[in-house]
Amino acid sequence: MEDEKLSNRRNASDHLANERTFLAWVRTSIGIMGFGFVVVKFSLFTRQVAAALNTATPVPRTGYSHAIGVILVALGGLVILFAFVRYQVTKKQLEAGGFYQSGTLIKITTALIFLVSILLLIYLAQT
Repeated sequence: MEDEKLSNRRNASDHLANERTFLAWVRTSIGIMGFGFVVVKFSLFTRQVAAALNTATPVPRTGYSHAIGVILVALGGLVILFAFVRYQVTKKQLEAGGFYQSGTLIKITTALIFLVSILLLIYLAQT
């Protein structure tokens, strides 16, 4: 009886850890999407400020900030989708009594964020 209580407590802590990890991915996803929104809206903001100040030199319209921002918002959506799938897989593994590490989500997210950072660097170097 005591072993069963200990097993249930350990199992509960594993499931709670899985949920905390999922929520951390949710926060990451929201952060990525929020940053993408800011990137898109910053271009609009700079054009509006230039128009309000009636500056003689127009603000360049490269269009890259809009594309990069949209990519970031889409990346945030993908992160939350992959995180949910990973949460479900881990939940099933824990219920079956085992856990098998997979770094696929981390590798994909890292690669995509690195790619977007390169795009942002290129954009910033051109403007």
